[in-house]
Amino acid sequence: MNKMISERNRKLAEKVIRGLESRNMEGHYAETKEEALKIALALIPAGSGVGWGGSVSIADIGLKDAVCSGDYTVYNRDACSTPEEKRSVELQCLGCDYFLSSTNAITEDGILVNIDGKGNRVAAITWGPEHVLMIVGMNKVVKDLDDAWARARNLAAPVNAQRFDIQTPCKKTGSCADCKSPDTICSQFLVTRYSKAPKRIKVILVNDNLGY
Repeated sequence: MNKMISERNRKLAEKVIRGLESRNMEGHYAETKEEALKIALALIPAGSGVGWGGSVSIADIGLKDAVCSGDYTVYNRDACSTPEEKRSVELQCLGCDYFLSSTNAITEDGILVNIDGKGNRVAAITWGPEHVLMIVGMNKVVKDLDDAWARARNLAAPVNAQRFDIQTPCKKTGSCADCKSPDTICSQFLVTRYSKAPKRIKVILVNDNLGY
């Protein structure tokens, strides 16, 4: 990445981390995906139960593969062959030690914004797992809450819609239509402005473009 962009990202990350800390959350910064992976694995003790929802960012840094091949009890919804099996694993994720995720947007002062279709991901972010570990590219940092909503609805959702076999307006046009489609991936909206449990939510900001 360009040196000037990297320097700007480092300074901005410092501000975001201060914001997270003021909200009872924990922040880290990694210059590279490789460094982010090392930090993530250092935060997850061996033997921990680990699960995840839908997240491209955790795969982008190799965290999924590392966890699956490591000394952990893994609740791997991606390995399920039936909807019933997947639901069972997703319920188990609510009681795991570490839930891996990203966020659709994060403000400069540390507010997290997420949109979900089924709700399992935002449910785990809100309550259940002992820890939530988020991998967040600096491309997801925005100025304020209004910008966070705009990013989540107008960028993250239409791009994520391309991943699925669904028929939503945003998949067809690339733009949010505030739809009520049966296929909508925007059923649940979550703003996380504070963590009641100190440092339960840990965010690793990465000097890279990760996820959507």
